[in-house]
Formats: sequence, structure tokens, C-alpha cells
Amino acid sequence: MPQLILVTGPARSGKSEWAEHWAEQTHKHVIYVATSTVSVDDVEWQQRIEQHRVRRPESWQTLETPKNLANAIQTAEANSCLLVDSLGTWLANCLDEDDSCWQMSVNELLTALDLAVCDVILVAEETGWGIVPAYPLGRIFRDRLGYLVRRIGAIATEFYLVTGGYALDLKRIGTPLPHKH
Repeated sequence: MPQLILVTGPARSGKSEWAEHWAEQTHKHVIYVATSTVSVDDVEWQQRIEQHRVRRPESWQTLETPKNLANAIQTAEANSCLLVDSLGTWLANCLDEDDSCWQMSVNELLTALDLAVCDVILVAEETGWGIVPAYPLGRIFRDRLGYLVRRIGAIATEFYLVTGGYALDLKRIGTPLPHKH
């Protein structure tokens, strides 16, 4: 049965490294699904992307998927493991969608995850632990990401919070909130 693993945490916590560790443990063909785009004008962002590239084994395939994440999951083969890094960047790429279109994108993603024939490891940022953003687009981003992580966390076979270089198994030590209809 395919695994769905969600790894979340704050910036520089080690969440991507934890996800990479799990991808290696599958012993499957790993497809690193990069949701970011490379901007030639942003040298610092290019350096961050390069740090991720250097850590990955050369045998891993990279698939740049800034928007159509559901399609990448639907077309993956059973003997593979998709490592999606990251949901926050994917959301940022879709931030111009109105609420109705965004909900359709979420539903497409959740359906693709539910029907996935391969292992899927998703990395997501934690953004809601700080102050409420002072501008509307920041609040939309924070709220949508929190909602998305909660929805995926509910269906994930494994769910980890990584902070300060330590991973906590939330499915093992946590108690889910009661589901209200």
C-alpha cells in the first residue's frame, strides 16, 4: 500500500532533510518534485535551491512542477516515491486563485493523493505560529497553508513535525481533533 508522509516545520528546521531521509528509506525510484521556480534575479534563492540539489543523490530524478501538482501525483508509477518540496511554495504559485478555484485545486490534490499508486512525501512550512500578517495576501497564504496541512495531515499515513533538527511523530504521540460535520 502506498505511503503518504507529511513533514512540516519552521524554516531551517531540517524538514527537507527528514523528508529526503524517508525517501531514501523507500528504496524506490525517487522523483524530487520541485515546486519552486528559479529566478535569475534572485541569487539567494538560487543558492537555497543549490543546497537542496547538492544533498540529493544523483540517481534521483527532478521534476519541476510549480502549479500542476495533482497531475504529477496522478501520473507517477507505482514503483516510485515522489518527494514534494514544498507545499508552501506550490501554494504561493497558486495564490492568485480566488477562493473557489483554490478549493478546486485543493480537492484535485486531495483526490490525487487518495488515488496515488506511489509513495508520496510532502514537505510543508509552518507559518501560523507567529503574528497575524498585516496585509491581506499574507493572511490568505497563512490560512490556506494551515488548512491544507490540516487536511493532508488527516489522511497521511505518517505525519512529522520537525523543529530544531528533531522530528516528532505526530500520528504516534498526537491526538487528532474530533471531526465535526
